[in-house]
Amino acid sequence: MGSNQAAVSFLTNIARAAFGLGLGASILNASLYTVDGGERAVLFDRFRGVIDQTVGEGTHFLVPWLQKPFVFDIRTRPHTFSSISGTKDLQMVNLTLRVLSRPDVGRLPDIFKTLGLEYDEKVLPSIGNEVLKAVVAQFNADQLLTERPHVSALVRESLIRRAKDFNIELDDVAITHLSYGAEFSRAVEQKQVAQQEAERSRFVVMKADQERRAAIVRAEGESESAKLISEATAAAGMGLIELRKIEAAKDNVGTMSKNGSLIYLPNNNNMLLGLNPGR
Repeated sequence: MGSNQAAVSFLTNIARAAFGLGLGASILNASLYTVDGGERAVLFDRFRGVIDQTVGEGTHFLVPWLQKPFVFDIRTRPHTFSSISGTKDLQMVNLTLRVLSRPDVGRLPDIFKTLGLEYDEKVLPSIGNEVLKAVVAQFNADQLLTERPHVSALVRESLIRRAKDFNIELDDVAITHLSYGAEFSRAVEQKQVAQQEAERSRFVVMKADQERRAAIVRAEGESESAKLISEATAAAGMGLIELRKIEAAKDNVGTMSKNGSLIYLPNNNNMLLGLNPGR
């Protein structure tokens, strides 16, 4: 009997020790939490509320049940959202905005108190639409294309300023897409077609004007040539005409001399007889 009681007592002590170790391990595990790289933690205390101190990377202690950590991702994250806004000339335009955001690490306790862990999803779409509508309303529809860099700069400056009110830092803001309604798109297309037709008509007019100028120049050249010939003829008298007749006669004689069937008779009638060598 004594040996059995000793064995039971020994097993009981082992069980108690194992339970104690397990309980201690559970308490120790519940007392530790880890903050990974690119993260920060905010500690909530049941008695003091949110502690105004941001916890950095590494493994940290807390009081189980009394304290609870909330981990924030502080790395830059992209967000994209769209907005349909009205221009100054009452045209509807669809814009897509992309922003790169991150929280202000020193203000994480305030962000947690006011917005929670999903602070960016709650804030950025609303202030993004607000800024887009305010900026787009300052421009006509065609100015959004011709002055796009200026529009983007205004959107960036306004959105960065508004995000700081919520302790959010913006590393980049860009308009990635811009499109108009169907009616305005058709009007732009018709305007482009009209401009092309106007350019074509202008080219036709310019071509006709150049051809007219060329015809005038040619006519003036022919007139000047005729005038020079007339003046030369008047100055030389009939001698120039006779010279031209002699030159023409020489050309005719040279041509006819190549024909063996013609004989030239030097009489007053300047007769040319056609002889057939075969007879």
